[in-house]
Amino acid sequence: MGYRPHAWHVQEKSETRSTKMNDILTIINLSYVVAAALFIIGLKLLSHPDTARKGNFVSALGMLVAVLVTLLDQQIISYHYIVLGFVIGGAIGAWKARTIEMTAMPEMVSLFNGFGGLASLVLGWATFTGMDLPTLQTESIFVFVTLLFTILVGGITFSGSVVAWGKLSGKIKAKAFIFKGLRELSVLHLVAIAVVGYLFVTAPSTSLWLYFAIALALSFGLWATISIGGADMPVVIALLNSYSGIAASAAGLATGNTILVVTGLLVGASGLILTSVMCKAMNRSLINVLLSGFAKPVAAGEKIEGEIKVLSAQDAFYVLEAAQAVLVVPGYGMAVAQAQHAVRELQSLLEENGATVDYAIHAVAGRMPGHMNVLLAEADVPYDQLYEMEDVNPRMENYDVVIVIGANDVVNPAAKEMKGSPIYGMPVIEAYRAKTVFVLKRSADAGFAGVDNPLFFKDNTRMVLGDAKDTINSIVREFAEA
Repeated sequence: MGYRPHAWHVQEKSETRSTKMNDILTIINLSYVVAAALFIIGLKLLSHPDTARKGNFVSALGMLVAVLVTLLDQQIISYHYIVLGFVIGGAIGAWKARTIEMTAMPEMVSLFNGFGGLASLVLGWATFTGMDLPTLQTESIFVFVTLLFTILVGGITFSGSVVAWGKLSGKIKAKAFIFKGLRELSVLHLVAIAVVGYLFVTAPSTSLWLYFAIALALSFGLWATISIGGADMPVVIALLNSYSGIAASAAGLATGNTILVVTGLLVGASGLILTSVMCKAMNRSLINVLLSGFAKPVAAGEKIEGEIKVLSAQDAFYVLEAAQAVLVVPGYGMAVAQAQHAVRELQSLLEENGATVDYAIHAVAGRMPGHMNVLLAEADVPYDQLYEMEDVNPRMENYDVVIVIGANDVVNPAAKEMKGSPIYGMPVIEAYRAKTVFVLKRSADAGFAGVDNPLFFKDNTRMVLGDAKDTINSIVREFAEA
């Protein structure tokens, strides 16, 4: 006869195994708390340029802890593909971080949002297809609702982000793509999503509804974003960032992963706050931005007649040499010209000459939130010299010279003067009220919103045409030779 263990011995082994499992769960949950704390600390550090790099590192460390603990918590069939993914993904990330140009950063951020949405979609898809028939028949409705939400929001985020990337990179025309039947198509999309969603939740054993939901999410994200003009893309990027966080949080609820819920909520909340700030800066509601493609076309505004007064870099130097207070207003053109380091050098020379130099940053300057802040931080411009529009407008008359570098819509008086203009009502930096305005641009063409700029024709404005970096370097040389 074989050995038969006593009942008390079997019970002791069972209790030991249970204690070990509880200890492991405790360690996992504590690790999740640590990861969440690192995320929150990282977000706090990211709020200031001086600590942003450290904040990025702390957040990345938190994500590493979360991923490793999650992998240890689950029954992984093989780690080979996971390690391979780490290596390939890390190599691509390092390569892009070193080679990406600052002008391409907005579309890169948009792609990041898209990949986040795609990851949530794939996770929801894999979770659903991994269920056997008994599980599909007995699982709670809450799980299927969260899976559906994950797939829908993830799909919309991915396809919408790809369109935003195309518009920002110039691969798709920036203007809103409007066609007859767009409203009807959008309404049909919403009805179809509601019907397919109901069938997916109530009859999950029919996997066909899953693929219908994925197709509808991807197509809806495409039409919803392509009908929004390029000038509104900064707001769209912020909103899509929020969507990617919401999708991740829903995926965490569906899979029972606490840290995914926490990180998703952090990303979603921060994205919504940023979206609100951007809309406020444009004096528009989020609904107005999202439904701009359904609005009646707005005229580009009246044609401006007048004479543009052109100034050479040498003559601009003579004016700057006598200036006591200078304000710099950067825009996307500064990013294109990569002129931020030349601007920093000019700032030092002006300060040595006894002038004060401030920077006015509009919330929607550039192609993404914080674009100008990142550029100037890269050039070591002190953060305490950067001011928001509300800070500089009340004292604009005190500036001897305002240097507008590649900015257009954010200093366009048409926002206040022309009711027929698409940007009418948008708060702008009121550079036209300064004593003298230098506009550094390649030409006097309209900006990203397609609106002519009356600032170029003002009596106190001088256009310094050409590449902004070359122009500023010419002024710097004049200072050096003086």
